[in-house]
Amino acid sequence: MDLKYVSIIGSTGSIGTQTLDIARAHREQLKVCALAAGAKNIPLLCEQIKEFAPTLIAVPDQSCREQVQSFVKAHKLAPKEIVIGEEGLIAVAEHDEATVLVTAVVGFMGVKPTLAAIRKGKIIALANKETMVAAGHLVVEMAAQHKATIVPVDSEHSAIFQSLLPSLEKGAVQQEVEKILLTGSGGPFRTWSKEQMGSATISDALKHPNWSMGAKITIDSATLMNKGLEVIEARWLFNLPVEKIQVVIHPQSILHSAVEFVDGSIVGQMGLPDMRLPIHYALFYPDRVASQRVPRLSLSAIRALTFEEPDLERFPCLALAREAAAVDDSKACVLNGANEIVVDSFLKGEIKFADIPRNLERVLDEHKPIKSPTLEDILECDRWARQRARLVMTA
Repeated sequence: MDLKYVSIIGSTGSIGTQTLDIARAHREQLKVCALAAGAKNIPLLCEQIKEFAPTLIAVPDQSCREQVQSFVKAHKLAPKEIVIGEEGLIAVAEHDEATVLVTAVVGFMGVKPTLAAIRKGKIIALANKETMVAAGHLVVEMAAQHKATIVPVDSEHSAIFQSLLPSLEKGAVQQEVEKILLTGSGGPFRTWSKEQMGSATISDALKHPNWSMGAKITIDSATLMNKGLEVIEARWLFNLPVEKIQVVIHPQSILHSAVEFVDGSIVGQMGLPDMRLPIHYALFYPDRVASQRVPRLSLSAIRALTFEEPDLERFPCLALAREAAAVDDSKACVLNGANEIVVDSFLKGEIKFADIPRNLERVLDEHKPIKSPTLEDILECDRWARQRARLVMTA
């Protein structure tokens, strides 16, 4: 197979470092050509630059650029183009050499770079669910217009994508699919009562039973907002109404999701709870390539697989997200923006765990939805949602 050139936005985060782990094991097949990272881990970014020799780097500000420039000079590395701010993220996304963009950044900041890469007709290995949540209709329309390919990296959406592939290739999803079965572990509070959850600490919420992820997504998993955002993402990725997307709690995280077809067949994808598997699939799509870096599942080692319905009373964030998924307007964008602010406040110890859904509902109640929002509408709704979230928490 031809050498693939890879750009990564969010290279020092959980998905980014695991992507580089795959690239490290497949140097003859994958070449890292551009990296973008935040200000929190510039030393790690520098080590990545030294190892993978990308030609383009993006960092948040001039101070970070100077740190990287000093490192490059001190280690006598080849000169690098270093771009800062949003311009840098877009430059990495549009990199002429790259065939695959991995959007591994968390949050709304992934929207503009993803749309930029789509305009270039690239393969998008999408790990930034907020892009689909806030601007799903724009992503779908633009991908079709520019013949870009979206390959989901979320383990659940990767499983659905793989299970649906024959129907997707035939353009027969609407005719052949009865429903999507979107699985989730249930998070750390699956067995907690509503009263117990009301006094949950930050430490409690960060103890995910199966997955190792960043703090924001781990809190989203604890509230089941992460599963709700995935419902919205699936609605756009697979062009199915929310009524055909069923969330199923699966504590073992072995069946990553499945599709029930109209003939009664259920087809799913299984694997250990390790993100390197869906990352590997997205990087090499449409090919299947052997890898020693992807952990293997032994079916004989599994003692039980269990499934249950989610409790919307204990996890109201999932209900809020399902409501947003049912409409083609700006509600999902506002929910996403407000959630980023509210979760950050919880992680700072400013609000209680039970305050997360309450504050989100207050912001949504104040929002006047915009039908089929433009990119400008989406940017404004995101700004408004963040501002209102800060205000309702101090009211």
